[in-house]
Amino acid sequence: MKNKIRNINAKIISFLFITLGLSRQVKRKALRGDFILSIYFHSPEGALFEFCIKWLKKNGFHFLSEKDIVAIAKNVVPFPQGGVLLTVDDGWLSNEKNVIAIAEKHKVPVTLFIATHAIEHGNYWWPYVAKAQELRMGFPSIAELKTYPNKEREKILTKVKTKVTLERQALSLKQLKKAANSAYITIGAHTVHHPILTNCEDKEAYLEIKESKEKIESWLNTKVGSFAYPNGDYSKREIEYLKQLDFLSAYTTEPDYLTKERLKKIYQLPRFCIYEGVSKPEAICRMTGIWQRFFKGS
Repeated sequence: MKNKIRNINAKIISFLFITLGLSRQVKRKALRGDFILSIYFHSPEGALFEFCIKWLKKNGFHFLSEKDIVAIAKNVVPFPQGGVLLTVDDGWLSNEKNVIAIAEKHKVPVTLFIATHAIEHGNYWWPYVAKAQELRMGFPSIAELKTYPNKEREKILTKVKTKVTLERQALSLKQLKKAANSAYITIGAHTVHHPILTNCEDKEAYLEIKESKEKIESWLNTKVGSFAYPNGDYSKREIEYLKQLDFLSAYTTEPDYLTKERLKKIYQLPRFCIYEGVSKPEAICRMTGIWQRFFKGS
């Protein structure tokens, strides 16, 4: 009920923003080449993901791949007018139907940033914790565990997994390989276990990045050039590791426009998030950065 009321209120506010012409202002700036819209999802409903694509197409935007972003950053190609980048984090099972199939239908490039352990074993760590919370087993919450040193978090998760069983929620390796064969899908790295990297010791953080890259490259027989920080958390250490491991770009969860200036920091690229279940007006406001302008952190 609380979430339903929140979405109704957000829809009304978003409709007001659109009526006031705020989305038109952003569109005008993007189409003249002031910035690129950098947008990411996790496990969107198919109808919402397709709506976003259709709205962007209808309003004159054209879609860029992560390779395009690197080429623009290197001045190999000029900064575009009306450019938009779509990325999806984690690699959820629903992505096959609700993202990959729709991207192919509309012929738009999408980068999937996947956590390799979930692909191999079926699930990410936080759904186990959510289930344990639902069953009132007395374990720390997801938010609490995100603040723990990684080794301590892993010890608790090991205990949780002995008590909680889940059905597969991540793409299988077979599905991932099929997706990678699409002309419109690029696979990027998102660590092995999806830890908060800044809570990891040096060796842990390095191996999380290195082994995820190597695993994907061995699975797909292709080079992995892009990375997304789990939870958006990173430091100078993680940037240095990415450079050492020959990554070409990395994406944060900082909600901002991708300008020429921001492209100079190729390992700190911003993105606007579209959450599951939001209304169409809110999706428009989030894609264009209007929502984040007024409601930072939400």
